[in-house]
This record gives sequence, structure tokens and C-alpha cells, in this order.
Amino acid sequence: MIDLKLGDCFEVMQTMPQNSVDSIVTDPPYGLSFMGKHWDHGVPSAEVWSECLRVLKPGGHLLAFAGTRTQHRMATAIEDAGFEIRDMIAWVYGSGFPKSHNLKDDWQGWGTALKPALEPITVARKPLIGTVAANVLAHGTGAINVDGCRVGTGDDRVDGGMGSESTTFLSPANHKRFERPTGGRWPANLIHDGSEEVVELAGSAARFFYCAKASRSERDKGCQGLEVRNNMRVNAPRKNEEAKYATKLGNNHPTVKPIDLMRYLCRLVTPPGGIVLDPFMGSGSTGVAAGEEEFSFVGIEREQGYFDIAEQRIYKFPDWMR
Repeated sequence: MIDLKLGDCFEVMQTMPQNSVDSIVTDPPYGLSFMGKHWDHGVPSAEVWSECLRVLKPGGHLLAFAGTRTQHRMATAIEDAGFEIRDMIAWVYGSGFPKSHNLKDDWQGWGTALKPALEPITVARKPLIGTVAANVLAHGTGAINVDGCRVGTGDDRVDGGMGSESTTFLSPANHKRFERPTGGRWPANLIHDGSEEVVELAGSAARFFYCAKASRSERDKGCQGLEVRNNMRVNAPRKNEEAKYATKLGNNHPTVKPIDLMRYLCRLVTPPGGIVLDPFMGSGSTGVAAGEEEFSFVGIEREQGYFDIAEQRIYKFPDWMR
């Protein structure tokens, strides 16, 4: 089931039944005025997250990206809405340029910003009804999919690190034998892009799930039927660049997340056959990811241009993802 809704997410969610979705995986506005976009002048309010809480099943998880400068406001608004903050996942990457004002003359070598290298993801949960076990039995929500998101490493890699084969280990505490999946390491609260810079920082990259940023070809796949679009550039283009940008086809959303990353996050917090909600759908990466993981998906987007892109990508994903 795919249900895409054009409109303001607060108003649209008010029309949805309570306790009707299993997880929320979303990339909301960071409140950084990114590229001058009017929709990015503030983080979502506690009232918006309260509606997310209402439509989410008891024990359901919310994963919400944020910016490093406004993560505290995002997490506080989510907590004020009634969610329990469970953790924070760091998505770390090597690409990116500092937006720094560099000084001259006697202060040559000084600037005003660090290079961006991570985006935090708030991990929150709607309060349980009873124990975790009772909540999971009643609603299918409340726990995370550890074995389905193990990180394959070397000989441990089974079915891409997501397999269910098991091996027997000897417990030193009680000398009893027990089994655990050989599908890799326990999922950590760090995800990286596999770049040299990050691997050097993190040490062995094999212990963490990794996913590169979305490539241009990935961003644009499924969008071939869209009309010619301007890329909404706000800074002055270089010589002869304006015409090139004005004739580009495809996905012009400025903050597209990689599909492999969104697949991993959907799988981490959504029960088999569950419904994933993205109230800030953007260009639809979460919807494509949910479809690939065989989850149902509800997506909400208020910008007509981005909604059109998401609609193309999500409904065409079987043609280009498989």
C-alpha cells in the first residue's frame, strides 16, 4: 500500500486515525535556512510531533534527521510532544565543504566554520503500554530489528550481513552453549559513508553500517518523465552556468538521502509488513526505501514540485531498483 498526500503534514495527520502507523522515518527541515529555502526557516514544532505521536502505534519508533546546530531544538520538540528519546544515530560522511568566512591579512588562516561531517538522527519511541514483550505482542512495535540490521564483516557476512544463519558459541559465564546469528555485528549508533576520511577516524570500518551519499544518477532515476525544471539555485551562477541549470531534468531537491540508508533505517524500526510514515516526504527516498523493504508507506509533502518528484520516484521504483 502506497498513500501519498499533498498538503501540510500537521493538517493531513489530523485526518489520520490514531495508532495507525508502525514507524516514522523522516528528514524534516533543519531550521538552517538551507540554500535560502523558505521551508527551512525552523524545526518542526512540538505540535507537529504530537500529531506524529498520535498516529503512531504504542511503542512505535520515530527516526528524525537533524542538523548539528539545531539538533537540540529538534530533540526537545520531539520530547515535549511526549516521545521518549532513546538514542541518537550519527550519520558520518567525508564529503562536504565548510561554509566559512575566511579572514585575510593578519588573520589569514582563520575562519568561521568547521567542515560538516555528520548529521544526527534522533531515535525516539512512543511510550509503551505495559512491558516491551506485552507491547510487541499486542501491537508489533516497541523493539528494534537487531538481527535484520546486523553489520556483515568478512566471514561473518551472511546474505549481505542480514542473514539468519546461526553458529554455536560457548558462554564463559555459565559454560552453556547458545546460538546467535552469524550475520555480523550488533548495529551501532554510528553510520558512515565508507570514505577514507571516516575510515581513518573510526578505525575498522567493518564494525559500522556504511552507505555513500546519494549519487546524481540515484537522485534522478525514475524522474525521466518530469518536465524541464529549474534547480532553484539562489546564489549567483558562474558564467554560462544559468542555462545549464535551467535545463536539467530530474530531482532538484537539495537534501536527498541515499536509498540504502533509508532502507536500513526503515528496516531497523518497522515490523514485517508494517506501515512507514514520512510526514516530510521531500523527493521520496523514504518511500522508495519502504517499498524495497516491502513495507507499506504513507508520505506527506506540502511542496507541489517535490511531491511530483516523489510520486515519480516511488511509483516507478520497481522499474529501476530491481
